[in-house]
Amino acid sequence: MRDVTTAQPLDVQPTPLALLLLGREADPKSERGVECPGDLPSPSDPDLVARARAAKEKLGDKVFVLGHHYQRDEVIQFADVTGDSFKLARDAAARPEAEYIVFCGVHFMAESADILTGDDQKVVLPDLAAGCSMADMATAEQVAECWDVLTEAGIAEQVVPVSYMNSSADIKAFTGKHGGTICTSSNAKRALDWAFEQGEKVLFLPDQHLGRNTAVRDMGMSLDDCVVYNPHKPNGGLTAEELRAAKMILWRGHCSVHGRFSLDSVNDVRERIPGVNVLVHPECKHEVVAAADYVGSTEYIIKALEAAPAGSKWAIGTELNLVRRLANRFAAEDKEIVFLDKTVCFCSTMNRIDLPHLVWTLESLAEGNLVNQIQVDKETESFAKLALERMLALP
Repeated sequence: MRDVTTAQPLDVQPTPLALLLLGREADPKSERGVECPGDLPSPSDPDLVARARAAKEKLGDKVFVLGHHYQRDEVIQFADVTGDSFKLARDAAARPEAEYIVFCGVHFMAESADILTGDDQKVVLPDLAAGCSMADMATAEQVAECWDVLTEAGIAEQVVPVSYMNSSADIKAFTGKHGGTICTSSNAKRALDWAFEQGEKVLFLPDQHLGRNTAVRDMGMSLDDCVVYNPHKPNGGLTAEELRAAKMILWRGHCSVHGRFSLDSVNDVRERIPGVNVLVHPECKHEVVAAADYVGSTEYIIKALEAAPAGSKWAIGTELNLVRRLANRFAAEDKEIVFLDKTVCFCSTMNRIDLPHLVWTLESLAEGNLVNQIQVDKETESFAKLALERMLALP
């Protein structure tokens, strides 16, 4: 028997992945984030609102605060504009006089703002750990490997990449470099129509559900026209024959919030609330979208509720902060608005942008200290901008 009292310790070195998972290292290519420097105010500080107002007032026109729809109310109250990710990036580009763009959203959104704003403007993310699980599901290395697989299958020249706005700058750059375009949840059909005019197949990144729902629901394809490429399996888990037969090659990615909604959620809410209208985001699973009454982007959801008649009932399948805000907003009009699922589900990474981080950011900028700047390198920016410009040129 081995003498454990005298045995020498094993010389085991943790792998880079193990260190990352343990939180002891940071991957600069990942959207998982790193620690914020400096000391944050206490979340229990009763003066946080006053401090944020004072710092923002001191900065004046030098700062422009963007607030994504999924942000919590305590943060949204300080936003100069609110909207979805692409609208906010364009709003930032339309404010060249603002020296600082404070993006209350997640990492890929701040990257898009940096791509679209001037070189003299600084884009700041209050918490660098505010990433996006969907965007993290497609790395530049994985997508390059996928392209090699498509090349070996003899179809790369037929494939046009279409990447969802909810992707990293690296993925947007890959898309631009390979002749593709970006899309939003509002213009995904237009982007796919354009792509199929350029080639015979589409590689859709990184949200499989938006790609599938647009192809099948909006364009009349069949589910058999779609295959799912899994970057964690050899050759994506697909044969060359399957790749050659497919029209839509869907990346195996999804939104952690919208992916939670199920067909049971839809059936349950219809049973609980007779006459309810089910309105969901196209990032939801195909069976959820097929069972819903209405499907559309965040902006579509807001406009649909604005136009809804008094007394109508709605179950909304999107992020809870927005649903709760809409429910409060339209309560006076006797519109009943509920969350589609019984389980509370905020976007956990979006919620990393809280009032203490915003106060710390604004006070730091007011004192002349630039913090948490998001910068996209020039080569990546040029190809990513090319893909974005193709989207802007869509008919």
